[in-house]
Amino acid sequence: MNAPELTEAEHLGLYLRAAETGDEWWRVSVADRPQTYRLEHGVQHAESNGAVDIDLVVDAENLRAKLKKWHREGFVFEARGAVPEADALQRAAFMPDLQRAAAQRRASAGAAGSGSGEARAATVRIGEVDVPCGAGGPLVPRINPAYLFSERFNDIVEDIVENKRVMLIGHTGAGKTSLIEQVAARADHGVVRSNMNGQTTVGDFVGFWTVKGGETLWVDGVLPTAMREGLWLIVDEIDFAEPSILAALTAVLEPHGRLTLKEKGNEVVAPHPAFRLFGTANAVGAMSQFRHLYQGANLMNEAFLDRWRVYLLDYLSPAEEADVLMRTLAPHMTPTVAATLAAIAADCRTAFAREDLASAFSTRRLLDWAELMLRTGDPERAAGPAIYAKVSPEDATLIRGIIRHHIAPAE
Repeated sequence: MNAPELTEAEHLGLYLRAAETGDEWWRVSVADRPQTYRLEHGVQHAESNGAVDIDLVVDAENLRAKLKKWHREGFVFEARGAVPEADALQRAAFMPDLQRAAAQRRASAGAAGSGSGEARAATVRIGEVDVPCGAGGPLVPRINPAYLFSERFNDIVEDIVENKRVMLIGHTGAGKTSLIEQVAARADHGVVRSNMNGQTTVGDFVGFWTVKGGETLWVDGVLPTAMREGLWLIVDEIDFAEPSILAALTAVLEPHGRLTLKEKGNEVVAPHPAFRLFGTANAVGAMSQFRHLYQGANLMNEAFLDRWRVYLLDYLSPAEEADVLMRTLAPHMTPTVAATLAAIAADCRTAFAREDLASAFSTRRLLDWAELMLRTGDPERAAGPAIYAKVSPEDATLIRGIIRHHIAPAE
């Protein structure tokens, strides 16, 4: 805030400064006598409710000095007019209040998790979050030591700890499923996946009766199995699921929601405390604009989506992907090669987003290409089985052009 010329009316209004004890304000208005100004001061908090505690009249020279002083003290011009608007005061108070509340919540969570040494040993640090460890077992995914937990994943990991229903949306190969699996791997939780590929029936998902050895038996589907045993269930490509499967899921989407098996005499399945439910999708919510790229994806209503925490998961940045290449293929991968390959992947994804390419370019595909390239010493030869054979001839031609743009031919 530069001190304005007093011949202009813009210096009249409200000046605000956020403070720990409340939001301090000065209001400047025209006084009764010519070339004089009324200054009112107050602090907005619960006790004062913005009441005026200083009220004085100054001349133009004193006002100019006050404006300079307020500028040095961090006051910001907020609103014109003779009366301090309640919404302006509330607007100024929002972020300080939010930051104080968030700090208190973090402190409370830290105190709750700092019990006995035995309790602390039952958690593992993932990113900036302590995740309770599971019971282990053969369904625990294998740890990928090179996996990069970006800072943007912290909110997702915290939602997992708090037993929120998490849906990850993004393009094919963006790492939606691998994020969940790598959290589970480090925290020793078993994971089961159900892919909504059009062939998964509600019986596969919920359960069915069958005859075995002349006896009629009930077989749990993947959902009640995960709920009973405390597994993490990933419903992959949930935007391709049948309506009957989505209806079964709806009852379980609340944090402690129960499943009623109507086919089994209305038996109620209560979730194990370790049970977690995840969905992944390509063309939902913020990704709906790409539905035409994923033929068969269903439109999901807001009532269903509102039962999830929905995160948009984009591809890794070139710098992050170069880091993954270096970690995974150490000590042979060099920074120059890693940065170049990450830039090629980024260009291929940009082409996919603008629909020049019909296939996405996953980190898995990039790693496969890089590994084969280190073995052969030839990018083009390695791209044959790692990339070109997996896409259409038209896509292969475009990708070949992108590669040649980044890699000069060997002499």
